Amino acid sequence: MATKKEAGSEKAAETQTKAGTGIHAAVQPSKELGVIVGNDALPRSEVISKVWDYIKSKNLQNPENKREILADADLQKVFGRDKCTMFEMNKYISQHLTKA
Repeated sequence: MATKKEAGSEKAAETQTKAGTGIHAAVQPSKELGVIVGNDALPRSEVISKVWDYIKSKNLQNPENKREILADADLQKVFGRDKCTMFEMNKYISQHLTKA
């Protein structure tokens, strides 16, 4: 049976790991991506969420193939092309993120 102090330190370590790594790690968007998601440092999960909000608000999904994103002028600066699939999207977004 773990003591109260040991249990507290394990919980703190788990919280720190979840908050500061992987998809929860803070990243700084580039100037081009900042036009879409803002210029503040955000967790990667929040960046992806804001990009999807942008895509849906501008109706940029191909109506015939919802997996395909038809980039407008701002997204073309991020993707480097006029369309991509939702699976390729993360590859292009990653190029515009640096650790905060």
